[in-house]
Amino acid sequence: MTDYVLESRCCGEKFEDRDWALDCPNKDGAALIFAQYAKKQLEVKDYLPGLYKFSDWLPICRILEGSGAPVTYKSEGLAQKLGLSRLYITFNGYWPEKGALMMTGAFKECEAYTVCARTNNHYDDKIMVVASAGNTARAFARVCSENNIPLLLCIPEDCNDAMWAARSLNPCVKVVATASGSDYFDAIRLSNIICEMGNFYPEGGAKNVARRDGMGTTVLSAVTTIGRIPDYYFQAVGSGTGAIAAWEANKRFIADGRYGKNLMRLMVSQNVPFTPIYDAWKAGSRALLSVDDEVARQQAGEICAKVLSNRKPPYSVKGGLFDALTETKGDVWVATNEEAREAMELFRTLEGADIEPAAGVATASLIKAIKEGKVNKEAVIMLNITGGGIQRFKREHNLVYKKPDYVFPIDAEPGFIKEKVAELFG
Repeated sequence: MTDYVLESRCCGEKFEDRDWALDCPNKDGAALIFAQYAKKQLEVKDYLPGLYKFSDWLPICRILEGSGAPVTYKSEGLAQKLGLSRLYITFNGYWPEKGALMMTGAFKECEAYTVCARTNNHYDDKIMVVASAGNTARAFARVCSENNIPLLLCIPEDCNDAMWAARSLNPCVKVVATASGSDYFDAIRLSNIICEMGNFYPEGGAKNVARRDGMGTTVLSAVTTIGRIPDYYFQAVGSGTGAIAAWEANKRFIADGRYGKNLMRLMVSQNVPFTPIYDAWKAGSRALLSVDDEVARQQAGEICAKVLSNRKPPYSVKGGLFDALTETKGDVWVATNEEAREAMELFRTLEGADIEPAAGVATASLIKAIKEGKVNKEAVIMLNITGGGIQRFKREHNLVYKKPDYVFPIDAEPGFIKEKVAELFG
């Protein structure tokens, strides 16, 4: 078991992780808690499988079967095209030649394998609930299925094509959906109602330290491969949790003392026209700007990177994305569907792997930043490819798709939802 304590961003209270804590016990306002690890210098344990080689900085009590890990390499093709001398790509997905073996094709596996290995007194008698727009659901489905962990996934029905696997899921994993035309926020509402039932508990999203520190392994991979903290960090964001995780990992490396003292400038990006984080940041606002629910659903339906469609990201909360961007002197970029697809094709041609639309958004934003002279071409740049190799994986495997066990109307009443969910697990 990793030695760590939890700490509140708001009051500084330190406390043990005894019961799946998602908030400070003092209930001291809207603030994220984070993990303080006993080991200040990271030892990469290559003898442990997959992600768990970074266990010194993961809040875990066990090792699960089947994990992959982020792989960082120095770019040649894309770097040359952009005139960059030190562009490093951290690849999350399926690319066996590079040693990338995430069988669901996205860095959401980093979250799932850490969350499901966290100390949890609910293992034996309750069911974990996860809301997702696609990739997270697929990752948790795989981890829980292969390790016999009870799970209920809540997804928008329009994202059901993301629910594939190389083998049929264990019956311990069930899926419910909000009807066509809904979005990720509707799936979150559904999950919140279900978690009011006594035998279910929330995974926690950005509040879960295991989710953030699992995502932060992308930075652990990059820094230990490069030998120093990068100057810039590029990633597309829906919730921004991955960027918050990168910021937190960055500060652990500063405390480590062997990799530099700089904060990476977080360069995050969104997919036009769904841009709540971009809009708030450019308005200089800590609070997200108000958008009509139907308008937001329509915008989310238009973007090619569906996984970026989070209407309620942890942006304003203390220790959230606004603080991370402010402290790192970061910025928020946008890319259209066309720009994202062009970047996806460019990456495939120059680097040799297919990437997902969200990674295309990040790559397009890097291209823009270089063209506009916003990034020093001699700087050490980390490009977080959050999903890739999925098209190849699909070609090489016979996939099984999981249909929802029940589809709820968008405006379903709480009582009806609880009744139907109880029947699923009856």
